[in-house]
Amino acid sequence: MSSNLVEITSPEHFRQVLSEDLNRVSVLDFWASWAKPCEKMNEAVKEMSGKYKEVLFLMIEADVQDEIAESFDIEEVPSFLILRGHTLLARHAGSNAQLLMSLLNQHTNSAQPVQPLSTTSQPPAAAPTAPIPPANETDEQLDERCRQLMNKHKVVLFMKGNPSAPKCGFSRQTVGLLREKGIEFAWFDILSDQAVRERMKKLNDWPTFPQIILNGELIGGLDIFRESLENGEFDEMYAAASEEPEKSS
Repeated sequence: MSSNLVEITSPEHFRQVLSEDLNRVSVLDFWASWAKPCEKMNEAVKEMSGKYKEVLFLMIEADVQDEIAESFDIEEVPSFLILRGHTLLARHAGSNAQLLMSLLNQHTNSAQPVQPLSTTSQPPAAAPTAPIPPANETDEQLDERCRQLMNKHKVVLFMKGNPSAPKCGFSRQTVGLLREKGIEFAWFDILSDQAVRERMKKLNDWPTFPQIILNGELIGGLDIFRESLENGEFDEMYAAASEEPEKSS
């Protein structure tokens, strides 16, 4: 492994490495073992580290280093951030190595020729499309729409993607826990509706996804949900909710 290619092992390690030279350009490579496009992009990054000797390349496994991933609002993998010290210069999500190299050329002194890499022939992943909310929708109407979604089933998972194809590791893990426990649930892809996505953060005072809703009320995100399963609190809340009349949508 090149001396300028570093695998991050903890938030403390990340802060330490990033602070060693605040004038240096860094590339943050957020990846996950379950996402196949990351394999080719990781190989491309290793190749780039040999070409851009002055650039620091940080490999960050998003599922493992979730604190770092959440601090940079990482919503999909692979994702790349280009920093100078602690200043964000550029952001790129997807498997387009040529574009990443082009961004690096813009922010480094020694530009490298942008050419196809043998390990990154796959085209960039298409961005998810989101329906445009009605132009005349008021905040009150949007709140009501969110509440209807929250109450369309006893358990509702607001996630990135869908249960068959989650768009982030946190959503994938949450789906796995629900299925492992045999919990029937409805789901909503927050990537499909930007208005709902942003309003849910304010409505529940919870800035990240996934969000697990039980009987119309927020339980929390992945960590809280997992903890509530381990200590039995969720089973108690679910049983109590089962005794209440089911809310209509």
